[in-house]
Amino acid sequence: MELYDMKVSIAKNLAKLTSIGKSLDLDGKRKSIASNNAEMTEPDFWNDQKKAQKLIRETNQMKALTDAHDSLMNELNDLNASVADLQVTFDQDMNDLVQEEYTDTMKKFGEFEIQVLLSGPYDDHNAILEIHPGAGGTEAMDWAGMLYRMYMRWAERRGFKITLMDYQEGEEAGMKSCSVLIEGSMAYGYLKAENGVHRLVRISPFDANARRHTSFASVEVVPQFEDDMDIDIDERDLEVVTMRSSGAGGQHINKTDSAVRMTHKPTGITVFCQTQRSQLQNRETCMTMLKSKLLRLKIQEQEQRMRDIKGEVKANEWGSQIRSYVFAPYTMVKDLRTGFEVGNIQAVMDGDLDGFIDSYLRSQIASDDNA
Repeated sequence: MELYDMKVSIAKNLAKLTSIGKSLDLDGKRKSIASNNAEMTEPDFWNDQKKAQKLIRETNQMKALTDAHDSLMNELNDLNASVADLQVTFDQDMNDLVQEEYTDTMKKFGEFEIQVLLSGPYDDHNAILEIHPGAGGTEAMDWAGMLYRMYMRWAERRGFKITLMDYQEGEEAGMKSCSVLIEGSMAYGYLKAENGVHRLVRISPFDANARRHTSFASVEVVPQFEDDMDIDIDERDLEVVTMRSSGAGGQHINKTDSAVRMTHKPTGITVFCQTQRSQLQNRETCMTMLKSKLLRLKIQEQEQRMRDIKGEVKANEWGSQIRSYVFAPYTMVKDLRTGFEVGNIQAVMDGDLDGFIDSYLRSQIASDDNA
């Protein structure tokens, strides 16, 4: 790379790094780190172990961000000074070294951007993914089943653990609904990009006249609740029904009255689990799912308050159509939020979602910068 181009690139990335630091309030995080470190030295710090562990985890996350930011800032400033020296007095050996350092620093910058994109308060949590077909009977249920396969392939590619919590098969094809726990590093951070309505356009295999059909299915992703989160549920607000387990699951389904459906009456949120071996385990799993959905509700309320403060007028993206999958008359998958699209639809259905997830996450950083 020419020295002039390198200097322009360094200046651009320094400005971007400064902007990211402001958007993440790194100065505020540094003060919080100092305050937390002081609290950790208190003699009664470990009296409440859950609170202590939560504080340590939050402090480590903040420190990882600030350290990475400060290290990059120093490296870019050093590179900038080296390039300026070379422009005055050129030395080939020094130029080769600076070129190598530049390449290494740009790689670190890309890694830092991903770290920033996954620095939300719940991004490091496991994810509970639910899929529900829209109106349209068999066609929509088949589409929901296709989406289920797509997400399972994506999770398998990443080596994530998959636990089927509920799966209700469709009468002819596909499924009526499913709930899946996906466990792995930043599972919710990645999968939160998938919240919304997914649209399919194809020649229907269920239409004797081979006509083109449009189907819809909704995908909901919530972070798995952890015990250290402040979400209280009054037992009097719960309606719990037990029933015989049925449907997919094979040997993991206990054919007794062990399945549990739990409804939170104040919000109308309903969860169901039948895959654990006892009614007590299914009830505990339902409580975890319910708390996770209530947490998602709190996140939405916080986001709405921020939109109100910023004066944004737009539809709630969590409930809006986010992506179109077109099988005919051409093949294309397009994210309607970011404009990202690919023509290899089979690769997408086989779990190649990283391009869509990355473009969505980056668009959220861009939105924050422009706010």
